[in-house]
Amino acid sequence: MKSSLQGMRTLAAGAAAGATMAFWGVQALAQDLIGQPTPKGIALQPAAAPLKYDAIWFHDWILMPIITIITLFVAALLIWVVVRYNARSNPVPAKFSHNTTIEVVWTLVPVLILVFIAIFSFRLLFTYHDMPRPDLTVKAVGYQWYWGYEYPDHEVGEFISNMLPEEEARAAGVPYLLAANEPMVVPVGKTVRVLVTAADVIHSFALPAFGLKTDAIPGRVNETWFTAEREGVYYGQCSELCGVDHAYMPIEIRVVSQAAFDAWIAGKGGNPAGLAASTEAEATAPAIDQTATDASATEGETEDAAVSPPETAAPAAAAAAN
Repeated sequence: MKSSLQGMRTLAAGAAAGATMAFWGVQALAQDLIGQPTPKGIALQPAAAPLKYDAIWFHDWILMPIITIITLFVAALLIWVVVRYNARSNPVPAKFSHNTTIEVVWTLVPVLILVFIAIFSFRLLFTYHDMPRPDLTVKAVGYQWYWGYEYPDHEVGEFISNMLPEEEARAAGVPYLLAANEPMVVPVGKTVRVLVTAADVIHSFALPAFGLKTDAIPGRVNETWFTAEREGVYYGQCSELCGVDHAYMPIEIRVVSQAAFDAWIAGKGGNPAGLAASTEAEATAPAIDQTATDASATEGETEDAAVSPPETAAPAAAAAAN
């Protein structure tokens, strides 16, 4: 009996080691592409923004070890039950049906596992909602079936982003179903606030390399953010089933230098200095308002002095009348 249990433990340990080596080995063989899916890849897309780094850490170091341990434990338990308690090995079955200790354990252990996961999950959620001071704002509107982008800080009105036709995508060497004719353009290293909404049905603004996934709901504005750490082209898609052409509304974000971004804004008829001007106006607004208040108070005092004579003039006038 002891040798049988020892053999089962050895088998389970070997299976765990083999699964781990196979997982990381296959992952190493796939050359990950940046900003788009990798053929035959099995891991998450490489990160290109802080939020995605946190999401990958949570997945690789919290979720994957826990689910791997649970899967191997359950598999080993099933094998052990099949081998130890089949009719040949155990011709006389036990007559009890309950075990208080086991029932307490299989109730408490899952609860503790979920609490452990929740600690890191809530921290990740708070990171998503703890947006730094944004450097620019982009409004993304989902339509059936395309996206519209607007840059209110830079006075760029809404422009439409449609999927690039297959012939043009193949000719340009960009991924079909992911490339767009009018991408969203943002500067590298800047915090971008994205206001997400929809005009007809529920869509979802999702871009894996930045860790973005926010529902676009008609009549409601949701908010997310990202800071792209390197220049390049990054692809995403609507990830909410929104109709017959759901698969044909890609998201393309092009990250460029600040100079290239300013030139792009100017080409769209916007004001490259719009954000700086609005920020400066916000910073100087209190001083301007205080100056105006002081000026109004001074003017009011002058008017009151002109209308009302000094108090000493009243007794003098009375004495003259007498």
